[in-house]
Order: sequence, then structure tokens, then C-alpha cells
Amino acid sequence: MSGNAGKSEIGDTGLFVSSICFGTSGLGNMPDTYGYEVGEERALNTIRAIFDSSVNFIDVSRNYGFGRSEERIGKVVRERGGLPEGFVISTKIDRDMSTNVLDGDRARRSAEESLAALGIEKFQLLHLHDPEYVADVNDVTGPGGAIETLFAMKEEGLVEAVGLAAGNVGIMTPLLEAWDFDALVTHNRFTMVNRNAERMINMAIDRGIAVLNAAPYSGGVLAKGSAKFKRYVYMDADETTLSPVQAVESIVDRYGVPLGAAALQFSMRDERVTSTVCGVSKPERVQETLDWALIDIPDNCWDELGALQPSTNDPESGRVYKPG
Repeated sequence: MSGNAGKSEIGDTGLFVSSICFGTSGLGNMPDTYGYEVGEERALNTIRAIFDSSVNFIDVSRNYGFGRSEERIGKVVRERGGLPEGFVISTKIDRDMSTNVLDGDRARRSAEESLAALGIEKFQLLHLHDPEYVADVNDVTGPGGAIETLFAMKEEGLVEAVGLAAGNVGIMTPLLEAWDFDALVTHNRFTMVNRNAERMINMAIDRGIAVLNAAPYSGGVLAKGSAKFKRYVYMDADETTLSPVQAVESIVDRYGVPLGAAALQFSMRDERVTSTVCGVSKPERVQETLDWALIDIPDNCWDELGALQPSTNDPESGRVYKPG
């Protein structure tokens, strides 16, 4: 398909996506998570820049910014008269944030809310989101639960491809083994400093599940640097926590390579990864990301980075989830 040159298919779904996907959680204004505010006009201009770029893939969720991320994307979709041709939106069904319930009924309501907010008639890629935070996991996995409902929506033609987007690998892996998901989103767990998702990624590839690797910058520090941004996976970080980042910095600095370029390309150069999901929160970051993807990084630099010993622990084990 000539229109899909340079793009990869998500499994055998017929959805072709760019090797970079722009994540939009920050565009919903989530200062409790990211440590800074994002106003509406800045967010809208960032979404416009994404639609104008060579990337055809955007990731969002019903609950990012309590719905603001989807609503802001929807505003730009409507002002352009619909989703740009060939563009793929990935979003997620989410729990009720007041009760943490994610049963079959909530899955339907979440999907309906997303369609209305985004201004689209059906989903290209719809994920089950964050099962580790639900009130009762049986509501997700049991008969008539959220997963069954998600797959029913695919059978009905409302959804083209279904995925699982979560953090905790111990919760994700059995679900990926039990259900025929088309894709998964893992975040913060396959980066230059952490490989917690390595086994799960291999299992997914063996099962024909497309891997979408999100948060290659570990919440921002692997883009902004540890001197400017003393946070790691959405939490304030001390020097001990930041020391693996500083080890990476010392190597890339000697080669004159931007830290963000190395973090991004670490994910992009892995053949198991269909697309790398990078958060952006201002228009200029869109082009900067595309520039980082093209920077020539010497083999010797990769060799030195490869000699580092990344953690395999869950980087978010101590995280207190803040939805805003």
C-alpha cells in the first residue's frame, strides 16, 4: 500500500502507523502527574502541529485530564472537518474515577464518552486501561466484564483493533496470555534505564501482539536531563534514583548526542517495537521529536550505553496514582 510507506501494521489489523506516536496525556493539563500546567490554546496548537506532521498516530485515554485530552483532540478534529485521512487514534476505556469500577457497563459508557469527545463514529484502536487500579478485577475479567465487552465491540464493528494498556507487568501478562489482544501499551518499563517489561514484550511478540512502547523519557527526565528535571516516572526523585540517568548523560554528553534523542532511538531501533509513544506538551516538541529520531548516534555510543546495567524492577512500585 503506497500510502503506508514507512509505516508498520499493528498485527494483522490493517492499521498502519508511524514509528512515532504522540502521547497526549499532558495535553489534558495534568500538573499532579507532570509538575506543570498546559493551557487549552497551547494544547490545541500542539495537536494541530501533530496533525500537520509526518506522524499519523496519536494516543489518548478517556481519563487523561479527566477527559480534557480527548475533548481538546476532538476540537481540532472538528475544526478540520474530521480526522485527517490515514490518521490513527488510539484511546482507552477507563474506570469510573469516583468509584474505580470498570465493569461491562462502565466499559460501554467510557467508549460512548470517548466517541462524543473525539468527534468520531468508531474506534481504530481501543485499549482496556489500568486494570491494576480497579475496585474489583473480576469486573474486568469475569463474564460480561470489561474485557468481554471490549472484544464484543470489536465483533460489532465499533472497534477495529483492541489492546491492553497498563503498567504492572504481573497483571498485564496473564491477561495478554488469556485474550487475543492486537496490541499492548507498556510505559516507563522499557527505557535506557529500565527493562521491567522485557519478558512481557518477548511473550507478546511470540503471540503476534504489537508492542507500543510508551514513555521512553521516564516521565521527562530522559528528555530534559536530571539537572533541570528532578523527577522520575512522575515522582520527585533523589540523587540515588537519578544516578542511572546521570550515567546515561555522561555517555551521551561525550558523544555530543542529545539525551532525548538517545532515549527515543533506544526504543525506535528495537525491532520488537511497532511504535514508540512520546508525550509532547507544546507545539515545538513535535518537530524536536522528529529531529531527534533522525540524529546519527555512533555505534560506539550505543555500545557504551548497552554496557550499562538497567534495572528490572517495577519503576512505579512506589507511585501514588494522581489522575490530574
